[in-house]
Amino acid sequence: MVIQLSEDEANFRLRKWYNHVPCKDWCGASGETCGFLGREFPLRGKLSRPDRPPSDMALLFKKKVLLKNHTTFRIGGPAKCFYEAKTAKHLIAALRKARELKLPFFVLGEGSNLLVSDKGFNGLVVKIQDSRFKIQDSYLWAASGVSLSTLVRETGKRGLSGLEWAGGLPGTFGGAVFGNAGAFGGETKDNIIWVEALDPHTNFGMGASKNLKVKRFTKAQCKFGYRTSIFKERGWLVLSALLSLKRGDKKAIQGVALAHIKQRKERGPLEYPNAGSIFKNCKVTGVPKKVAGMFKGVIKEDPFPVIPTAAIIAKTPGLMGIKIGGAQVSKKHPNFIINTGGAKAIDVLSLINLVKRKVKKSFGVDIAEEIRYIE
Repeated sequence: MVIQLSEDEANFRLRKWYNHVPCKDWCGASGETCGFLGREFPLRGKLSRPDRPPSDMALLFKKKVLLKNHTTFRIGGPAKCFYEAKTAKHLIAALRKARELKLPFFVLGEGSNLLVSDKGFNGLVVKIQDSRFKIQDSYLWAASGVSLSTLVRETGKRGLSGLEWAGGLPGTFGGAVFGNAGAFGGETKDNIIWVEALDPHTNFGMGASKNLKVKRFTKAQCKFGYRTSIFKERGWLVLSALLSLKRGDKKAIQGVALAHIKQRKERGPLEYPNAGSIFKNCKVTGVPKKVAGMFKGVIKEDPFPVIPTAAIIAKTPGLMGIKIGGAQVSKKHPNFIINTGGAKAIDVLSLINLVKRKVKKSFGVDIAEEIRYIE
């Protein structure tokens, strides 16, 4: 099979990236042949070969693990089964076992941007633990389990520009790709060359890759949109991605990231458990012209003109600081709902619905949730 390469990918090969990227464990290639390079290569460098999945994955599944301990909201009941996957092979083996046991499954990162039902999840929750990444020249390869904060810090230390917009943003790299996370005019998609993902809804065969293959998506194939992607729309699992960054002034890059971190600490209610922004910002083109005029002074590029939903909520009568149970609309940043202590998922859902109704009544604007709800 002939693989057509972009110029970036061709340059990537010339830099002998294959000496470091653990393709055998992540792209489903068999033996010692890399499915990307079409040649044999040694796995060496800082990336060690992960352990092989055990023959019976169910023996490693933990029972009745409270999911509130694995979400930034600190809300959520127990998972029937829980497993921490070190690599894609472990993930695939776990999903295959879940299918065999007829268990629904859900894949978890750091647990931000997420609300879990008080009843928990009656199936298997797989937490991706792979935090490997490699920086070579101006390229960054990262597994889905790496925290965004780590990548922002490590790329900044090397004078590489492209991720400084994510300074202070919580969550994992995989989650950022999945939802095309963005802030301060930047988005995850901006530097993507390709993403590797798998469709967990395909049939599971008994072989290592039969009927369940890791697929590589070009940037165009990812269908990135505002806080979305083909992976989010179809429920596919992001495993890793390759980014192309740019050389820049180290101090300037780090300065931008640190400024964003500082701003998030000053403006966000980070002293309370939260899931991050509850609602997406509102596209200027999607609101009545009269409303757009009312908020003209706060319109920003994100990466296109939007009205911050926080500003709309702040101007909606009766919403600032409103509380249901242990959940409260933050007075510090009204697009955050905080857990003031003992909040339940039902409290948060009730508050979300109340905010949406009042905003609709006051401004005729339908605001959409950014967080996901798992039940």
